[in-house]
Amino acid sequence: MDLYAVVFYAFAFITLAAGAIVVFSRNIVHAAFALLFAFFGVAGLYVLLMADFLAITQLLIYVGGILVLVLFGVMLTSNTIDVQMKTSTIQTFPAVLIVAALAGTLIGIFWSTDWKTTTDPPIQATAPKIGEMMLTSYLLPFEIASVVLLVALVGAAMIARREKKA
Repeated sequence: MDLYAVVFYAFAFITLAAGAIVVFSRNIVHAAFALLFAFFGVAGLYVLLMADFLAITQLLIYVGGILVLVLFGVMLTSNTIDVQMKTSTIQTFPAVLIVAALAGTLIGIFWSTDWKTTTDPPIQATAPKIGEMMLTSYLLPFEIASVVLLVALVGAAMIARREKKA
């Protein structure tokens, strides 16, 4: 097993273990911090796939923005440290059946597929090419998308600030 495979399995384990902690943790702060490690693991997998733009975007958007927002929301809200999530109906048996059927289908597809292998061309960085395309051939759609997002942001702010009439 080469170093690439070891690093891949390490990132995959970190991502899966952190995801399991997010799902099964009863403490919302622990779940939020485990989500941080899950995001870092996914970013590491993107780096191994040579998708440098996606890895940087994962770190900037998810870790830098969304997760920090979630953590501040959790920490500034009172009585959220030990949330008891209980439902009157626990449907473990149907969930196990669905997961087993899905896992069996995926394993069957994996073993019955004739995987083709090719020699890989030299890998090039993707971020410079994406940046060049966004500022040349896709400039108009990029600007239209930014204006639409700005209008949505202003509309959301207006709806949030609207005073309730008696």
